[in-house]
Amino acid sequence: MRNQNFAYDIILAPIITEKSTNMSSLNKVTFKVSKTASKKLIKKSIEKLYKVNVIKINTLNSKERSKLVRGRIAKKSGYKKAIITLKEGQSIDIAAGI
Repeated sequence: MRNQNFAYDIILAPIITEKSTNMSSLNKVTFKVSKTASKKLIKKSIEKLYKVNVIKINTLNSKERSKLVRGRIAKKSGYKKAIITLKEGQSIDIAAGI
């Protein structure tokens, strides 16, 4: 990980839903990440971008699925999601960029 732009290629976007907002009280933050990213790369990227200590990372792969849109079948692309547990007392302010 030589430059900061590489970290932005790994971490794509925060996921802001009701469930992920409720998990923030447990020091957990949810991000959409690159499909090829490993847990080690995700950890290094989060620590470099947000300057926090990561304790644990859980990843989930969302499958691609078909959906009916205006009478036609469309594909909804899959993605990889990372749930990051931060050290006690640390947080990431996701709403700052909105």
